Amino acid sequence: MERFVESGAVRIWTERAGDPGCPAVLLIAGSAAQGVSWPDALVGGLVARGVQVIRFDHRDTGRSSVVDFDADPYTIGVMARDCLAVLDGHGIASAHVVGASLGGVLAQWLAVHAPARVRSLTLLATTPMGSRRDGLPPPAPEFLAHLAAGLPPGVESDVALFRVFNGAVRPFDEPAARAMLELARSRAGDPAAAAHHDRAAWRADPSVDAPLASIVAPTTILHGDQDPVFSLGHGTALAAAIPGAVLHLVPGMGHVLTSPGLPEEIAGLIRLARSSPSNSPPCRWPRSST
Repeated sequence: MERFVESGAVRIWTERAGDPGCPAVLLIAGSAAQGVSWPDALVGGLVARGVQVIRFDHRDTGRSSVVDFDADPYTIGVMARDCLAVLDGHGIASAHVVGASLGGVLAQWLAVHAPARVRSLTLLATTPMGSRRDGLPPPAPEFLAHLAAGLPPGVESDVALFRVFNGAVRPFDEPAARAMLELARSRAGDPAAAAHHDRAAWRADPSVDAPLASIVAPTTILHGDQDPVFSLGHGTALAAAIPGAVLHLVPGMGHVLTSPGLPEEIAGLIRLARSSPSNSPPCRWPRSST
């Protein structure tokens, strides 16, 4: 089910799969990524585990509002509040929160600043928010070389980037990646506006330097040993900063879920811990008629 929700003056496109009576998983995509970047196989795998799943387009991506960034710049904190608006728009008090890359930074922000809304936390291919990433390993040479090549924008450039993101160990499912990237291009109100996320990530925002040690949500960190953007040292730093966090190394995984079978594998690793014994047990979709 698709729905637009309001975050101030911004309209956010959302999609919900599964039984709305089940516990919710909120999927937060990375920088410049639309909700459709979360593979259908991952969404289906989660629904089969007994949850409803919500994915959405960040502001400046997909079918969500395009913002005049120069006139109305925004920050990580603003993007994180969009995530809360998505939960509010669906009437969800708390969710299992899953964030990838920049989405993982937004997920950390939620766990720090809105802990009652986060039942569990899964951080995928990401880095500690704020200045904690200073001094961590830089991106891999092949990723920097791709950026330096300055390929013209378009699907072919996007596919080339995802090939680098995928890493060289696991096979790259180019047809699936191309189909997703073509879909994303076709539904973007202004493809160039997604670059505003990088500007937002570097804008001063004191809220991102709040201590990660305050996170109380059960936390799992999923990190590949072939990530060309955030090497394993970033995942290790996250695990050290968040009390009780469990670091799960995914062999051969890069920065995206574009290897055959990987979306299903990650769906099985996403944390669905209950926040308290009083929570209702997982349900199944569709519900039995008996």
